[in-house]
Amino acid sequence: MNIFKKLSLIGLLSTTIFTASNAHAELIYWADWESGTVDPTINRITEVNGTMTTSTSVIDVSYANSQGIHFLQTGTGVDYFNSIQDPSISPYTSALVDNTPTASEMIALNRQGSQTLNFSESVANLVFSYVSLNLNGYAFDQDFDILSYGGLDGNANGYFGAGSSYKQVIDLGNGDFEYRLLGTGEPHGTIQFTGSFTDVSWRSLSDETWNGFTVGIQGTSEEVFNEVPEPSSIALFGLGLLALTRKTLKIRS
Repeated sequence: MNIFKKLSLIGLLSTTIFTASNAHAELIYWADWESGTVDPTINRITEVNGTMTTSTSVIDVSYANSQGIHFLQTGTGVDYFNSIQDPSISPYTSALVDNTPTASEMIALNRQGSQTLNFSESVANLVFSYVSLNLNGYAFDQDFDILSYGGLDGNANGYFGAGSSYKQVIDLGNGDFEYRLLGTGEPHGTIQFTGSFTDVSWRSLSDETWNGFTVGIQGTSEEVFNEVPEPSSIALFGLGLLALTRKTLKIRS
């Protein structure tokens, strides 16, 4: 095996090491919902503003819903996310999400129609946690992965019980798709949109008593996707490269 093939092999191994070292549950920075604006023509909150504070940045997040929301929690009231629950069995945590949503920070919906989240800068790996999505469903403009829900893999029930969640992809034609989050029973759980985002839109598919949600991020896109490898991974790669170089020089001598 020549030196170039050996270097390629080490490069492949180092990539595997870097990937494996990042395959763990991430700390999520959850939205802090701060205020809502009432539309006097319908006497309902149609805009909500908040922030997400990461290790290096404060991101403004805004939510718009022309139908109006059912109610808004800004840190007080019932903790529908059961945030004091053991994270290891929470319906909102998983192999990719380490911490539960912040207590009593939630937007509750009860009418069908479109809505949008906007972020003041690009965010990475958006997570969306939901409460009591029983008689409704959400149709998103972005694909997502279902990470967890109550009753799955030994998870505890949510505040109102448990139920399954599943995804349905609808081909709208002309290369456009709609990604629906649906469920049975009383689903409480978390989905994730992988990649970078400045906005996400979706439709509530039906009216119901109410269902709720909040969102979180792994970080800003700059923080997450410009990360350098962990020092231990760099050291391991360097040792491997040094060993290969010494072996090659010894053979040639």
